[in-house]
Amino acid sequence: MAAAMAMPSDLWAHHGGPRVAYQWGAPPGGGGGYRGGGSGGNGSVVDKVLPDMMHLIDSHWHQFPPMNPMWHAILGFVIGCLGVVAISGNGMVIYIFTSTKALRTPSNLLVLNLAFSDFCLMFCMCPVMVINCYNETWVLGTLICDLYGFAGSLFGCTSIWSMVLIAIDRYNVIVKGLAAKPLTNKRAACWLLFAWMLSLVWTIFPFFGWNRYVPEGNMTACGTDYLTRDWFSRSYILGYSYFCYFLPLKVIIYCYWYIVSAVSAHEKSMREQAKKMNVASLRSADAQQKSAEGKLAKIALMTISLWFMAWTPYLIVNYVGVFDGHSIITPLNSIWASLFAKANSCYNPIVYGISHPKYRVALYKKFPCLACSTEPEGGGGGGGGGGGGDTSSVASGVTAVSNEDH
Repeated sequence: MAAAMAMPSDLWAHHGGPRVAYQWGAPPGGGGGYRGGGSGGNGSVVDKVLPDMMHLIDSHWHQFPPMNPMWHAILGFVIGCLGVVAISGNGMVIYIFTSTKALRTPSNLLVLNLAFSDFCLMFCMCPVMVINCYNETWVLGTLICDLYGFAGSLFGCTSIWSMVLIAIDRYNVIVKGLAAKPLTNKRAACWLLFAWMLSLVWTIFPFFGWNRYVPEGNMTACGTDYLTRDWFSRSYILGYSYFCYFLPLKVIIYCYWYIVSAVSAHEKSMREQAKKMNVASLRSADAQQKSAEGKLAKIALMTISLWFMAWTPYLIVNYVGVFDGHSIITPLNSIWASLFAKANSCYNPIVYGISHPKYRVALYKKFPCLACSTEPEGGGGGGGGGGGGDTSSVASGVTAVSNEDH
């Protein structure tokens, strides 16, 4: 508490002056220490913060009473489970894609990069947060806080742009078709270099004074500072959110919209051709299969929905902080929003890996106990990448695709 009492004059000035709307047990410097606002308690959520971290703690967090230890245990358990799922799932994708010759294609380099960034995200985030949840505050010092926030932003942004590149690749193959420039290993490597450099540029700025990485929520995780009142710091959040959320989301929606439209038009022409030829369908067993249009729409909807579920809550928390809605930001809602964003690394192995027909074949061969079905796709027939005929090959094109067209 002594560190908290010693804080006010310079830190309060840095954050725009005293926030008189907050409920304090005693005014700053009044000798009584901070009180848990509205709780009648004698402490706050920052009481356990180490003295060398206090200069990073925004005065906003001092109004909240200490969290029930049960919440720390729940958060530690949840991030631990997410870490196991994400590390094992993405590790499996990396292993299978690198060890299976049929999967070493330019398009799959994008999927591999997505799995790698998701793997690194949870490998860096999970153990650190579990340790801090066990100690009920950040105990690893300012340097690790900076590195933790940096790693989370870097790998999270890279994963997002990897999804964008996958969508662009599928757009080129399905919408542009033969008119598109084929994706080569060199071109894929250039795309990935762009994704990493863009992410690195935006996540390294806080080390040079444009915003900063600070403890947030229940003080067990670090992220960008969305509570500082000056517009120089706020401008970083706005710029970062545009290039790492709004712009990627816009590109993904654009690509999938035209992908679904192209497949829909193709399906319509196939039906009209079949009608002219006086046959039920130009595909065998068409009555037993869902249309490619339906499969494609579902996969596209799932991709965008998971994106929204994962990243939107944390974006909302950041924007509420930027636009002075501090009163509704609590330790719990901010830390859970951060956790949902990290959970996206668990979804991606399913959406971009398991929905890939050749991946399922390789998974069945290498790990039969983990296979998604009792029979490998294509009747165990090796490199065909799926027994769903044209329908499955087109549907799989939305995610990580078979690459017969490259």
